Amino acid sequence: MSNSPTDHSKDEDIHVHSPAQDINWQDYRDHLATADKEGRRRWLYPKKPSGKWYRWRTWFSWVLIITMFAGPWVRINGNPLLMINIIERRFSILGQIFWPQDTVIFAVAMLVFITSIIIFTTAFGRLWCGWACPQTVMMEMVFRKIEYLIEGDSAAQRALDAAPWTAVKFFKKAFKQLVFLGLSFIVGNTLFAYIVGSEQLLAIQLDDPRNHVAGLSFMTLFTLIFYGIFARFREQACTFICPYGRFMSAAIDENTLVVAYDYKRGEKRGPLHRGQSFDQRTAEGQGDCVACRQCVAVCPTGIDIRDGTQMECVNCTACIDACDTIMDKVGRPRGLIRFASLNNIERGDKQRFTKRMLLYTAVLTALVSLFLFLVFTRAAVETTILRAPGALFQQTAEGRIENIYTVKVINKSSRDLPLELKLENLSGTLRVMSPGQFTVPKEKLAQTSVLIELDSKQLTGPATKLVIGIYSGGKRLETVKTAFVGPR
Repeated sequence: MSNSPTDHSKDEDIHVHSPAQDINWQDYRDHLATADKEGRRRWLYPKKPSGKWYRWRTWFSWVLIITMFAGPWVRINGNPLLMINIIERRFSILGQIFWPQDTVIFAVAMLVFITSIIIFTTAFGRLWCGWACPQTVMMEMVFRKIEYLIEGDSAAQRALDAAPWTAVKFFKKAFKQLVFLGLSFIVGNTLFAYIVGSEQLLAIQLDDPRNHVAGLSFMTLFTLIFYGIFARFREQACTFICPYGRFMSAAIDENTLVVAYDYKRGEKRGPLHRGQSFDQRTAEGQGDCVACRQCVAVCPTGIDIRDGTQMECVNCTACIDACDTIMDKVGRPRGLIRFASLNNIERGDKQRFTKRMLLYTAVLTALVSLFLFLVFTRAAVETTILRAPGALFQQTAEGRIENIYTVKVINKSSRDLPLELKLENLSGTLRVMSPGQFTVPKEKLAQTSVLIELDSKQLTGPATKLVIGIYSGGKRLETVKTAFVGPR
């Protein structure tokens, strides 16, 4: 707007300042690689990568993919390899069953997980994202490869999208979307199996759909979510939704090993002219980078690694393979783009284990030790004893006092446990109100009622402390405390 302090007439033009006018579009920090100047999404067509690193990543990805799809069906001691059944509040990790009562173990496990991420990121940057993240693995190693197979490489995909609609284009697009939808259904069902278990998943799929409306709704929802991610959202899941990239900036330092461009060797960039030798380029102040932009062409997030370490970089190593191929063609050494730290490039330092990494490792070791101690020393059963809701104490003709309790027992072991309950601190009568022996099936919860009778002379007030022992086969598994209510 005008800087004049006087009032403006209605006929005067009012110039509105646009924030876009302040953006330096040559600076990668000022804008997103996947958005144009109007803020519209710039669709990426990454070129199909090839090379040593891509082969290694492909083999590693297939191991992860097989593990992911086989996970719900693998059994250890009859339990799933991994199951997070939120509905029944029953969790299986490496065949071990965990319950909500194991909150401390879960809390320590989460601390171990977070600390591991911090240590890994401090040492290797965002390597997890490019090599082990399920979203990246499925996108780049399954969905992207299918897209290359149906529509061709990046140039063919651009041409197909720019071409008018024909029968061939419609067939390719429709066929790709149907394949993507089918794969998303498989991925969604696999995730659902990790939540409810493979047996429940099969029951939902094979039984009358009207008996499993909720389950089918979740299966459909998961399918649509994954279809949207892999068919449309793609790299934006990494740059917009996932918080890991923003966390990375606080974890890495000058000694972190990342995919990096050796600017000291590569600059000043410039195309390699016919007949020009690298001795001539050096004399002219030019470096090894021939400005081919192949590192940008293969990047699945659309960045230019030569601009430096960026939040969008997932360390997928596609740019390393692309650059090494060009270096081979022009007769220069590989490694212009490589795994390196800032100090390695600037000062030639070797990768080293820093004090910060040592501190994180010590914390992680302590947490892992605590986690293993809690897992291997946890009781085989978890017992809760509460007075029956709404029940008052009763006084017998002999003057004895009776209380009725509800007992819930979780059997965390892999075998059925016949249980016996005994009074530990007071003498009295304890009767389990269930026919036969009170047995808790393996990895299940059982409930019963217990009647406890004490002499009124043993009561110390309106609420007397009571200790009950839980026994199996003559061995005491745990003790539980409760209150015995009597007259004032």
